[in-house]
Amino acid sequence: MASRPTLDQSDLFGALPADILEELRGRTELHRFRRGEVICSRGEVADHLYIVFSGRVAIAAKATDGRESVVAVLGPGALFGELPLFDDGVRSADVRALTTLHLISIPFDDVRSVLREHPEMLWAVVRILTRRLRATDDALADAMFLDVTGRTAKRLLELAAGQDEFRMPLTQEELAGMVGASRERVNKAISTFVKLGWLEIAGRTRYSILDRAELEERARF
Repeated sequence: MASRPTLDQSDLFGALPADILEELRGRTELHRFRRGEVICSRGEVADHLYIVFSGRVAIAAKATDGRESVVAVLGPGALFGELPLFDDGVRSADVRALTTLHLISIPFDDVRSVLREHPEMLWAVVRILTRRLRATDDALADAMFLDVTGRTAKRLLELAAGQDEFRMPLTQEELAGMVGASRERVNKAISTFVKLGWLEIAGRTRYSILDRAELEERARF
C-alpha cells in the first residue's frame, strides 16, 4: 500500500484514474539501498523505471580517469531511468544512493501498456523531458558564465530545496563534482559565504541559509 501515494504524486502517473493506479501499484516492487550502493550503471540494459519513495539519489557521469560529475540529486517523488523506455537504449548515467533509500520500480512493459491506453499521458512525458533539457541548458550556461563561487551558491540553493535549514546529502568530493571544480575551490567558496554571514554550518552536514537574497544574487549571471 505504501507505493500508492508516491505514484499519485509523480509527474508521470499523477493524472491517472484511481483504478489504473491501483492496477499499476500491484505491479511495482519496493527496493531498499544503503548509502553508496549503486542502483544502476551507465551502459546497462534497462527494463524498469524508478520512483524515489524516500531518501536521495545522485545521477552521475564518470570519466575514464575516474573523475565524476554529479549531474543531479533527486528526492522523494522523483522519477528516473525512463529514457530507455522510449528508445530501447542502455542506461545513460550511473545512479547511487546518497542516503538510506527506498525506490519503487515499475517494468517498462507495464508503463508502455498504460501509455497505449492513455496516450494523453505522453504530455506528462514531454513535460518531464522538457525539464531535463532545460536543466541541461542551465548547466551549460552556468559552466560558461558563472565562476566557481557562483556555481557553488547555486548548487547550495538547489540542495536546500527552498528550506533555510537542510542537511547536506553529498560528501565534499560529490559536491565538488556537482559544481564542476576542485574540492579546495568549492570549500573556499563555502568559507567565504560563512565569513560574509550568508551561511552557517554546524558539524559537517547541517547547513543554515542566513541570507538567501545574497546567495541568490551571487548565483546569477
